[in-house]
Amino acid sequence: VQLQASGGGSVQAGGSLRLSCAAEGTVIRFPVMRWLRQVPGNPRELVASFTSDGIAHYEDFAKGRFILSRDKDQNTIHLQMSNLKSADTAVYYCYALNPLTLQQYWGQGTLVTVSS
Repeated sequence: VQLQASGGGSVQAGGSLRLSCAAEGTVIRFPVMRWLRQVPGNPRELVASFTSDGIAHYEDFAKGRFILSRDKDQNTIHLQMSNLKSADTAVYYCYALNPLTLQQYWGQGTLVTVSS
């Protein structure tokens, strides 16, 4: 199983970006998929996630600005980020949890740079 993340880039403050993450190489559905982010020198922090019940959860800084969605195949998620701020600059990582084995998977990370 590989998580392929895409969509990072550079944008000015107030702009938008859409991140995507696809779990490839498996027929197993991953209900729990998440986006986390990390600034160098800081711990990785949760941005948004789908719970095992399929509910989207957002951290406070993401509420009202970010929207988490998933494709019908359930193994591709998207993070639509709007009104981006310089504080959103980070490497964004996709995460998935195998519901059968509880094995965790991580994407390679995609850099988001927001300039003020």
